[in-house]
Amino acid sequence: MTKRSALVPRVRHRILALFSVLVLPLAGLVALAAPAQAAAVTATYTQTSDWGTGFEGKWTITNSGNSTVTDWTVEWDFPSGTAVTSSWDATVTHSGDHYTARNLSWNGTLAPGQSASFGFVGTGTATPAGCLLNGAPCDGSGGDGGDDGGDDGDGGDDGGDDGDDGGDTSPGDHVNLGYFTEWGIYQRDYHVKDIVTSGAADRLTHINYAFGNVQNGECTVGDSYADYDRFYSAEESVSGEADSWDTGALRGNFNQLRQLKERYPDIKILWSFGGWTWSGGFTQAMQDPQHFAQSCYDLVNDPRWDGVFDGIDLDWEYPNACGLTCDSSGPEVFGEMMHAFRDAFGDQLVTAAITADASPGGKIDAADYAAGAAYADYLSVMAYDFFGAWATTGPTAPHSPLTSYDGIPQQGFTTADAIQRLRDQGVPADKLLLGIGFYGRGWTGVSQSAPGGTATGPAPGTYEQGIEDYKVLATRCPPTGTVAGTAYAHCGSEWWSYDTPATIQGKMEYALQQGLAGAFFWELSGDTADGDLVDAIHTGLT
Repeated sequence: MTKRSALVPRVRHRILALFSVLVLPLAGLVALAAPAQAAAVTATYTQTSDWGTGFEGKWTITNSGNSTVTDWTVEWDFPSGTAVTSSWDATVTHSGDHYTARNLSWNGTLAPGQSASFGFVGTGTATPAGCLLNGAPCDGSGGDGGDDGGDDGDGGDDGGDDGDDGGDTSPGDHVNLGYFTEWGIYQRDYHVKDIVTSGAADRLTHINYAFGNVQNGECTVGDSYADYDRFYSAEESVSGEADSWDTGALRGNFNQLRQLKERYPDIKILWSFGGWTWSGGFTQAMQDPQHFAQSCYDLVNDPRWDGVFDGIDLDWEYPNACGLTCDSSGPEVFGEMMHAFRDAFGDQLVTAAITADASPGGKIDAADYAAGAAYADYLSVMAYDFFGAWATTGPTAPHSPLTSYDGIPQQGFTTADAIQRLRDQGVPADKLLLGIGFYGRGWTGVSQSAPGGTATGPAPGTYEQGIEDYKVLATRCPPTGTVAGTAYAHCGSEWWSYDTPATIQGKMEYALQQGLAGAFFWELSGDTADGDLVDAIHTGLT
């Protein structure tokens, strides 16, 4: 198996008291400010067009008071079946039918007498209700509506100018976690800013930064240049400001992640250690778990990048089993590791990416994952890479099947088998995240369209044989069929399997049925420029 992920903290949700329900007409302007009141800050809604199956709406925020407002947040509810599909001049997110819009950096400050507006396109009918502006009724009846920093009562810092505070990026009570790879800034030319421009930042609840190394019994930096030294110009950066060359100034991915958190303070960021290539050091490190955990805590919370990370993700492939290297520490070692890290990290997030091998006597059986789950916020089940062109002649098989099917090469190599085996071991469902790969695996020399065909070797890939990003496969080799809850494609002599927005929707339905904590994916740069797969996870969990 190749890459992975882990997860994070519990998503906070505020309880909002809904005020007088306002039913808006299908056209025209509805003023939510009562004319007789001397309200300081109000919000009004206008439906600017209606074409039957959809509509365009506009909110206007007006400061009629005597003091400057520096941030605004508008919240409202839509009836079931109505949804915002695109928006402009604000960051618009939702949890179920509850919508939240927050100002951008350039339109949040309103001097007395000034107004700002934002718009959106929706499907269904335009009947917003329960409008709140900065936590008070939009008609101004709850007070002067002055600057409260956009505080939504969840105890978090709303992060200043244009931040989406992350709370409303959450799909309900569920996690949507993505991996960001430190090496992606090189050949792939994928940077933290791309998380914003793709729209993924509006959908993610957590990011795992991959990877730190494990060496000589301690956590160590993986790539110092990528992590905290690479210079980002103003054009490249999340904030629009160039990095500083001053001695001691933070640059690189870490500074970009810090800027991302300023805009989206409720996105939790974890530093992930290990992975397929760097898991070999865990065995030595676990000879002194307390020292190992403390070294990691000190590195994750180093003053040079203070506040960037919310915790740690441990990606050991695999405790008491074989990956690139083999470990024979015993089945109790995973629980001992998670216990030591919980003691060291306290209230910070502690998560782990774990195997999905549910074959009899396989990797799940090799370790006591239930013992570790007791100390973890989440465990990310790497439900991908079950099959691939390391079996050069086939048979062709989907690398991420949700369920079993006739002819599957190995029993127990499915998502459903992995989840069930972990639950049978005693891992609570609400501590498990379902893994999704944003890539496909493929063979060449294949004449059979259906799974089970023979091959001559791995199909060519952009960076590595036998593997390719979804964003490439979606157009170069589009799906020709589905099997076991995932897609496959036969184009020419190549055969690929990968997840699409449609198959991800099915997997998210399974996650909800099973009561899972959410989902995670490997990794962000494999998605389209518009974040189609991230959005599919978000929508599926909502």
